[in-house]
Amino acid sequence: MSEKKAFKRGGSFLLEEVKPGDLFTPEDFREEHKMIAVTTDDFVKRDVAPHREALEHKNFPLIRKLMHKAGELGLLGAEVPEDYGGGGLDTVASLLIAEHMVAAGSFSVTLNAHTGIGTMPLVFFGTEAQKKKYLPGLCSGETPGCYALTEPGAGTDALSSQSTAVLTPDGKYYKLNGTKQFITNGGFADLITTYAKVDGQKFTSFVLERNLEGVSTGPEEKKMGIRGTSTVSIILEDVKVPVENVVFEIGKGHVVAFNILDLGRLKLGSASAGVGKMAIEACVKYGKERVQFGKPICQFGLIKQKIADMAIRTYLVESMAYITGGMIDVILETLDHKAADFGRQSGKAIEEYAIECSINKVYGSEMLGLIVDEAVQLFGGYGYVEEYPVEQMYRDSRILRIFEGTNEINRLIIMQFLTRKAMKNEIPLLEAMGKVKAELPSIKPLVPAVNGRPLQYQNQLVERAKKLFIFVTEAAVTKYGQGIADEQEVLGRLSDIAIEVFAMECGLARAQKCMDTQGVEAAQMKISMMKVYVNDAVGRISEYAREVLVATAAPDALLGQLATVNNLMHQERVNTVALRRAIADRTIAAEKYIC
Repeated sequence: MSEKKAFKRGGSFLLEEVKPGDLFTPEDFREEHKMIAVTTDDFVKRDVAPHREALEHKNFPLIRKLMHKAGELGLLGAEVPEDYGGGGLDTVASLLIAEHMVAAGSFSVTLNAHTGIGTMPLVFFGTEAQKKKYLPGLCSGETPGCYALTEPGAGTDALSSQSTAVLTPDGKYYKLNGTKQFITNGGFADLITTYAKVDGQKFTSFVLERNLEGVSTGPEEKKMGIRGTSTVSIILEDVKVPVENVVFEIGKGHVVAFNILDLGRLKLGSASAGVGKMAIEACVKYGKERVQFGKPICQFGLIKQKIADMAIRTYLVESMAYITGGMIDVILETLDHKAADFGRQSGKAIEEYAIECSINKVYGSEMLGLIVDEAVQLFGGYGYVEEYPVEQMYRDSRILRIFEGTNEINRLIIMQFLTRKAMKNEIPLLEAMGKVKAELPSIKPLVPAVNGRPLQYQNQLVERAKKLFIFVTEAAVTKYGQGIADEQEVLGRLSDIAIEVFAMECGLARAQKCMDTQGVEAAQMKISMMKVYVNDAVGRISEYAREVLVATAAPDALLGQLATVNNLMHQERVNTVALRRAIADRTIAAEKYIC
């Protein structure tokens, strides 16, 4: 990381050409990263796997015991400064823990809720006294934590919270009243980070201990998936919380809540990659054993197509997560780690990449949904049976599209933050709109160069996809002005284009970096994957753009604008059948995900 100090603005990938050498990819894992991955794998295999069945039935004493063991191994405090009992590791290390912990099933959600939203509010926004009092126990696992934000009437719209906090006459306590819903770890957590409105108006964050009088919980929810996790309501009835347990500032609870979610969204990306790898390994091994019509089903073309697509999607999710994590680590290195407000600076720095974090969350969860669906299909009837691993993967993965803000809300966040950055001149989006508008009349369909470098043509297509994003965004802004905030369907499609651009950018940059450092032959799998993906993504992007233009263009301008889309995104098709077969054959031979 010390050689990669180039700081890139969040969202700038839509406007600038990316230099692969500036990015951190999985091929750059250092020894400490590899060690934390091995430690996590060993912990899951040795301590968790033998108890999977008990854990799936909510054995909370066992869960607490395993939390303590994870704490001893340094898996609970990776991002917490060493002064408070943590490991002081980087973002990439925390992503690796999230990825490799998924083999623990529901327990991985328990652990990630504890280490993320259950711990990071204090790391980023806690006072020195709060950090010294609570972080060591959170890092050791002796004090399981949870995060109580959602309410029966306030889900994604957290600021509509009905919970109240009233200062007692002596000025020493706040009395909290309210009900929190769907709280992961709520049934056994000892420390609760929650939110309430001071005087019914000022949305504020509090940290409170479970044993305070007036704290109670409802029954465990019976859930579709992640059945081994505790999910309960937490009821607060005149709970006296010391004033020193206010987190950050009165009326600034939204700052705490929204900053914390960014890292959680990114971790869902790396976790999705982990489950994708598990699904591929299970499918390939099953496909070799299952014989139909006289040969293993993995030899059939339509099965190979599924395996290839699973591998490609996993490669993209993995690339995006660690490239984003690397960018966050670069910006964190610019901060003064000894500063009294280092935690708050960190939260603000991570917010720089709120766009990329939301993209990781949406893309990772939706790609995983496709992967596990194909896994069940590949297993056939056995995929529907609990005895086989893909049944649980299918159920457990569905929640990822709801966790950390629904995917619909995250699509709006992507455009909201992009617009905010443009208006603050943090990224030159408005300037780019003018340039692209001037270029469009002279743009001709792109033709691959004869004997061009591998993926050169695909990179050129991505640069054109960026111009298309700018073009249709300008069209939408011109049509709606400030009212565009109410045009959610249009914003959603613009976000879909941005998501595809980031996915292609990350996958291509990783492949190019591999070619530059290891040679074309070593990067061949990545090259094949990106040829397939870009070929398919260009079609999707073009259709998203047409949908926006039909909704926004004046009737007399529509035909010209649609012609612009055709010119910009015309592509020479590649033989994706042959490429997918080659990707599948290599994956089947390895019996696991490789890239």
